[in-house]
Amino acid sequence: MKLAEPIYTYNIVNPIPSIQWVEVLVDCAYSEGLYTYKVKPDTVVKVGDIVSIPFGSSIVGGIVLKLLSQPPENLSIEQIKEIDDIITTGFFPPHYWELLQLTAEYYLTDLINVVRVALPPKLLGKSQRRVKLIIDNLPETLEDDCSVSQWQVIKLLKQSTAKDYSYKFITQKVKNARQAIKTLVKRQWLEIYLQPPSNAKPKLTKIVTFLGENEDTSLTQKQKDVLTILKNNHGELPLNQLAKLAQLNSNSIVQTLAKKGCVIIQERETLRLLQDSSPEKDKPKNLTKEQTRALEIITSLKSYSTVLLHGVTGSGKTEVYLQSIEPILQQKKSALVLVPEIGLTPQLTDRFRARFGDKVCVYHSALSDGERYDTWRQMLTGESQVIIGTRSAVFAPLPNIGMIILDEEHDTSFKQHQPIPTYHAVKIAEYRAKLVNCPLILGSATPSLESWRQATETDKMPILPSDTSLTPPLLRGAGGDHFPLKSEINSNNYYISLPNRIQNRPMPPVEIVDMRQELRKGNRSIFSYSLRDALNNLKKEGKQAILFISRRGHSTFVSCRSCGYVMECPHCDVSLSYHYTHEGATELLRCHYCNHTELHPKKCPQCFSPYLKFFGTGTQKVLLELEKEFPELKILRFDSDTTSTKNAHRRILEDFGAGKADVLIGTQMLTKGIDLAQVTLVGVVSADGLLFHSDYRASERAFQTLTQVAGRAGRGDDAGKVIIQTYSPEHPVIHAVQNHDYLAFCRKELPERESLDYPPYGNLILLRFSGVDGDRVRESADTVGDMCANLLPDSIEILGPAPANIMRVANRYRWQILLKSADTFTPEMKQVLLTLKQYCHPSVSIVLDADPLRIE
Repeated sequence: MKLAEPIYTYNIVNPIPSIQWVEVLVDCAYSEGLYTYKVKPDTVVKVGDIVSIPFGSSIVGGIVLKLLSQPPENLSIEQIKEIDDIITTGFFPPHYWELLQLTAEYYLTDLINVVRVALPPKLLGKSQRRVKLIIDNLPETLEDDCSVSQWQVIKLLKQSTAKDYSYKFITQKVKNARQAIKTLVKRQWLEIYLQPPSNAKPKLTKIVTFLGENEDTSLTQKQKDVLTILKNNHGELPLNQLAKLAQLNSNSIVQTLAKKGCVIIQERETLRLLQDSSPEKDKPKNLTKEQTRALEIITSLKSYSTVLLHGVTGSGKTEVYLQSIEPILQQKKSALVLVPEIGLTPQLTDRFRARFGDKVCVYHSALSDGERYDTWRQMLTGESQVIIGTRSAVFAPLPNIGMIILDEEHDTSFKQHQPIPTYHAVKIAEYRAKLVNCPLILGSATPSLESWRQATETDKMPILPSDTSLTPPLLRGAGGDHFPLKSEINSNNYYISLPNRIQNRPMPPVEIVDMRQELRKGNRSIFSYSLRDALNNLKKEGKQAILFISRRGHSTFVSCRSCGYVMECPHCDVSLSYHYTHEGATELLRCHYCNHTELHPKKCPQCFSPYLKFFGTGTQKVLLELEKEFPELKILRFDSDTTSTKNAHRRILEDFGAGKADVLIGTQMLTKGIDLAQVTLVGVVSADGLLFHSDYRASERAFQTLTQVAGRAGRGDDAGKVIIQTYSPEHPVIHAVQNHDYLAFCRKELPERESLDYPPYGNLILLRFSGVDGDRVRESADTVGDMCANLLPDSIEILGPAPANIMRVANRYRWQILLKSADTFTPEMKQVLLTLKQYCHPSVSIVLDADPLRIE
């Protein structure tokens, strides 16, 4: 692939000739802002260049935002430092900077925080202060001449092979290390130096190119063999690959050929792009009537529009995406496809690569730094391509976007909770689609209520008409024309339904099992009689099953049956989960918030009773129970514990798809886009873990999760079946899931939201406070709460301050304030909120979360 670094004209400022000074956005904690720097002679700097600059005692990264022909009046030329180096140029396509600014403004954060999220790792590097021991200067009576802390610093440095450590590491390990280091530097026993930033760099590979055989030069047989291999491989190979094919022990033969003029060895940049599969070529499939209509509407859009593609699970939304992208690529434009989880990318990527080949690139946080850096730069070439990624890929620097697609748009994984900015990919995609004037496609079988209301509500008609003739076709079970929607009043919004599965396959029937009745029948197993029978039939029918469990681990908590003591995390206000992967494995207790881990005790720490009991059910426990009750079944586990390594998602799904296992056990990852034809059974071991949470979105998340996991069954030629086990069969969400009835769920949920001014009818901003001193966190929350009451209009409802549901996580105490408004928060209100940090104690951090999805 060819590489280029295009140069763009940015709209931030007009180009100024004879640039000698620039204003740089600095990446430095607590000092974010614009600073003036001098440009080195004979150096060309452009707006958008990423540079390294001296800042205090460090070298940090920054981005050039303004070009100046003269320095600011309040600065003398002698005060202005010089740019250290230009790291890279051309990393911002048109409208990109405007996108970052809009994100920072909406999500109430500093611009540099958005830049850090948007750019690949190590582009904005920072120098590190390090301390080195000067061995030659140390006296023989070293220990006698030092204080205790000085001697500890020297001993620590002696343990290092290079005799040096970072300044931060030493101060963490040795008490009073700062003063000790200062004294030892004065004695010239230590030196402090700055280690330059470790910036991302292109990968260079030595390439051997065949030039021709010189008749006047005699060649050995081995040299002739090397040239033959080169000619058989189009005259060019990487040096290491050539050495392997020719079975060379060293590179001397190739170097000799270079001296004889037969080959040339050059260093050439090699792109580190993730190419983890090469699926067979695929052709466009025949579309159903509903798919054809959807494709016609989408391909007719030539400017910004938002399309809600509401299709039941298995209705062929991905095929609509593929055929919608085809004309985009023919127009030499690119498409951006976002998915909620990394686990979704292998299957989706394979389908896209089968259709579009090497035009498909993957971009997400699980790639190596080099892969992300090179994929980023590949996007900048301007070639037509398809980028598939998770939420951070919404900032992918494609210069010529023709379409943006968000698959499973309802998924909460599109929202970033930490670190800041707490952006939502759907909102950023909307901004971006407007800026580049292209269609935005939101696809889901269970749309978020915000997307549903925006796409379907008209100005004159209630959102949930009782007259079924006015109901969208997806919900009335009919195809064809749709009723007059807001999309026909406002051309920027379209609703498209796919009400039926491909080949008119039926939706799987959902059986609800009341686990209270199971107990009355004497069944104390975690599997109901119905689920047990279905699992017993798997092997002889040659089918596969998916079992959904809402939690990973073995058991939710461990309690003493004698005194009632519950094993808790020492750093968080939560119980420890019991982890036990297989027979003979180490029994561990783990915190799922701070990852604190300890050995499972044999006796109660409080009363020393040996009667410790495990409560709750996680993926590990279900796995062990399955192996015990169904020894003939082969089982795979699919959760965050088993998918932490690179390509683990792909490996597990490929093994299951190849029939190497009968049952796939997993958590929420299973609900997202997995398409396996042999899966005819889906079991939900306990739906109650999803239903009862102190969060206004709990019912919506439960309905979406259960509907999505139910949709994994019966996607092939054989009919599917879903078994949901619950102690609350009368719950409205359970009824809606049983009937695959999105409309019934909306009828119940939306009026409750509207009465309380919760989204999609109201707007929320959550203020999160945290710190190691619980009293100061509470006092800061109280003070900010009072300031909100004084500074914000009466139309803003202030809920709190109140402690978070889990007050302490990783030894940090947490309080929060929820601001609720029936109207949009104005820029003036947001400016007020940005000033609230000054009312917090310096040790307390405050995060402003616009449109929070979780309040806990």
